Amino acid sequence: MSNTTDSAIEFTGVTRQFGPDVRALDDVSCTVGAGEVVVLLGLSGSGKSTLLRHVDGLVTPSTGTVTTLGIDVGAASARELRALRKQVGFVFQQFHLVGSMTLLENVCTGALASLRGPRFGLITYPKSIRLRALENLDRVGLADQAFQRADTLSGGQQQRGAVARALMQQPRILLADEPVASLDPESADQVMRLIARISAEDNLTVVCSLHQVELALTWGNRVIGLRSGRVVLDTPTSGLARGEAMSVYAKVAAPVVPLLAKTG
Repeated sequence: MSNTTDSAIEFTGVTRQFGPDVRALDDVSCTVGAGEVVVLLGLSGSGKSTLLRHVDGLVTPSTGTVTTLGIDVGAASARELRALRKQVGFVFQQFHLVGSMTLLENVCTGALASLRGPRFGLITYPKSIRLRALENLDRVGLADQAFQRADTLSGGQQQRGAVARALMQQPRILLADEPVASLDPESADQVMRLIARISAEDNLTVVCSLHQVELALTWGNRVIGLRSGRVVLDTPTSGLARGEAMSVYAKVAAPVVPLLAKTG
């Protein structure tokens, strides 16, 4: 459960239209508490990625409001959005590490937004940044791989490196878009366990899209199910049956069932 009752993210009646025929989100309302790990479940095209991109203003609502860390994202100025994005880390399905660079230098790049000017090589980063990068690599279990080329690491190691890079921002929110989709089951479990542990240690709010129901039930505090852009499930994972979670994946053409919700 959330470590505090404060809301980190609020969606209120959010609809996002892409052109006349594509409604990616349809009247979405939900709240994510600070320190909560929320998993988005749904078929490809259900609106999960679009919802994530609303959190830091990469996409803005056609109607409705998104409030992140107290900022109305749709009404925020460019300066306010830049400040907000420094507090929101993002982990993607593809690791986006530079293969020819060491893992440590890749992690250091997570601090670029706080530095002036370009960096050419590990030694050009301030010592404080390099030390913080080593600390974050230690947190994800990769301190002994710090000086290894990123392209020599396994997929699971690269994704843990990507998590360490996101932590360099010292974010208050971590967004993860299918972060384990390309990993084997054991590596996927390791990455989700890591994210859940860091959330608990740092009171880090996490919103993560997944397809794996078992991982959602094991490592999430709450599941939000999307179908055709609408919320069809919003409930804590405690006591949530696998079959109920799987109902999110019902035939796309089927009518949207009333919102299933539980308290606790």
